[in-house]
Amino acid sequence: MMPLERPGPQVARAHMPHIVVIGFGPVAARLVDGLLPAVQSGQLGVTVVGDELHPAYNRVLVADLGVGRTTVDAITLAATAELEAAGVVLDLGRCVRRVDRARQLVHLSDGRAVHYDKLVFATGSRPVVPKLHGLNPDPNVPLRLPAGVTTLRDLKDAATLHRAVLGGRRVVVLGGGILGVEAALAAAEEGARVTVVHHGAHTLGRSIDADAGQVLAGALQARGIAVAAHARSTAVVLDAAPAGDVPPEASFTALKLDGGGTVPGDLLVLSCGVRPRTEVAAGSGLRTARGILVDHSLQAHHDPQVFAIGDCAEIRCLDAGCRECAGSAGPQGLIGPGWRQAEWLAGFLVRPAEPAPPLAAEQAPVMLLKARGVDVAAAGNVAAGPFDPLPLDNPAGGPGAVAGAPAPLRVSVWADPEHGKYVKMATRDGVLEGFVSVGMPRAAAELVLLFERGAELPADRSALLGLDSAGLPAPNDPSRTVCRCAGVDQRTIAAAVAEGCGTVAEVSARTRAGTGCGGCHGEVRALIEQHFQGAPTPA
Repeated sequence: MMPLERPGPQVARAHMPHIVVIGFGPVAARLVDGLLPAVQSGQLGVTVVGDELHPAYNRVLVADLGVGRTTVDAITLAATAELEAAGVVLDLGRCVRRVDRARQLVHLSDGRAVHYDKLVFATGSRPVVPKLHGLNPDPNVPLRLPAGVTTLRDLKDAATLHRAVLGGRRVVVLGGGILGVEAALAAAEEGARVTVVHHGAHTLGRSIDADAGQVLAGALQARGIAVAAHARSTAVVLDAAPAGDVPPEASFTALKLDGGGTVPGDLLVLSCGVRPRTEVAAGSGLRTARGILVDHSLQAHHDPQVFAIGDCAEIRCLDAGCRECAGSAGPQGLIGPGWRQAEWLAGFLVRPAEPAPPLAAEQAPVMLLKARGVDVAAAGNVAAGPFDPLPLDNPAGGPGAVAGAPAPLRVSVWADPEHGKYVKMATRDGVLEGFVSVGMPRAAAELVLLFERGAELPADRSALLGLDSAGLPAPNDPSRTVCRCAGVDQRTIAAAVAEGCGTVAEVSARTRAGTGCGGCHGEVRALIEQHFQGAPTPA
């Protein structure tokens, strides 16, 4: 089968290296952005294959779109006309059936094949759909969610949530992770009646400890959100299709729990995690584990012409003794690391003959809950308690310690459950190894900074608590990272504001700050307000 060709300039450049990108999400969009100058100069040809008709958009903000806080245009990350005018071939609304690595061909769902010199998998991840009776009773039939059930992953899902929110309907969120909690808070604030169902003891169970979970539960309940903990769902209850429906389609009415209870609702939002999309890669013979296995140059194992980035990529090199890979837990599932991989790979592909600097290892992830009025931040291991026994080889952490034994972990805790405030700090030799903060945004900002820098905490830990006292200014450090997704610091944002950017959107367009999860929008807005408050009043 002949390779796909595009009329015009693309045919005239038929012998230039051709890169095919499978997937067109936020990470692929950042890669194409980095390759664009080389495409425009005739150095490279690029074809992007995406299974959605809409160009790349920020999936992290789909929940915000669903509750009416943003627009499709605002979360769109690529302009189709501009890319095509520059020479990029966009093949949208197409699926990749298989990859023939021997012939270097990508076979599409419409029967065509696209030749590649370099192939990049940016297939992202798909939502996990739990095995509940009523969702997919026939294992031989492709999954099709019934009416009233959504995974909140794409634009169609956002429209479904939007209708429920506008109507003040009952929304059931299945899953107590960060995306489920954020969606629940946003939907409740915009008028929906929300219940969160999860099987753990508390929400955000993988990131925060039990006491912080209790404080967060109080914050959720104060905002009208019902929480069903220790609840295992078994089935979805569907009503009969209304008379006259063509085709007839039943709709969600309740979530059935183990033990016989039910949670009634009009919309079920499945927020049960994601799974990397590796099927096409595995079918082509590439090695996969949780994700597509790649080395530190993002090259697939045993095939230097194939790469993977973002949610589908698992960095684990072939060196069994590599300390950096030893603790790999698979793809992080965060937009920031994916963007950094895309930017690095773009440089690598544009200048293949030049020695590339190594791809920087990602820091331990920090969990930030982005919700109005509910501030949660956590990182590292926070399971230890302040009165847990010290290790036997270092009972006092002092002169009697065994030579070479690590310093003991020290834990400090402060809690004010009545007012929704909680802080835990786990340190070793004064350096943070883990922390969790609820309802203390300024203390959280300082803890994030100290954690990322590996800096020592003040000897008097209570000094951090005073940061959230009324009247005290927010921490001011020009070098601190404000937008973690795009890696933009306070100094860069302040410079953009000083040059005339007066809105979050304008700062985002200039610096890319705020184009990821959106959690930094409040800080960006505060820096804008701070700048203009200090400006002289016109005469």
